[in-house]
Amino acid sequence: MSQVSSRGYSALQIALHWAVAALVLFQIVFGESMEEFFDALEEGEAISPQDQFLGTAHYWTGLAILGLVAIRLMLRLSAGAPGAAADTNWSTKVAGVMHWLFYALLVAVPLSGLLAFYHWADLGDLHALAKPAFVVLVALHAMAALYHSTVLKDGTLRRMLVPAR
Repeated sequence: MSQVSSRGYSALQIALHWAVAALVLFQIVFGESMEEFFDALEEGEAISPQDQFLGTAHYWTGLAILGLVAIRLMLRLSAGAPGAAADTNWSTKVAGVMHWLFYALLVAVPLSGLLAFYHWADLGDLHALAKPAFVVLVALHAMAALYHSTVLKDGTLRRMLVPAR
């Protein structure tokens, strides 16, 4: 496995980033169906075909996120990540904290969902709190990327779109 270039991420890292982003977006938009699924089960009601489909999709998408994040973390720990394009001490620290918050959520949320599904239904309430946390982190992440792209023009966004050579 090759080391990450100081100029950017590998094609695999970029693909994993955008795949996980798309799956998380799916979960944010359609995750409520899992709650409908569980509510119907608890109340002994029939589950609508749409909630059945989306609840099942939520489950498998969560597993896919967990698997892809495991690969991503292994790759990050073994190959590293490029240095900050804009090298201000405070912004580098904030970016680092945000990235590790993402990783923590991307591991903890699917695990809490699985534990709620199989063992401790009460964890479902904690699991549901992840949605607003993800929305805030994603919004801050997107704003930071746009700031780097439009104001600083430092190539940070390009590094997550075009693989380093």
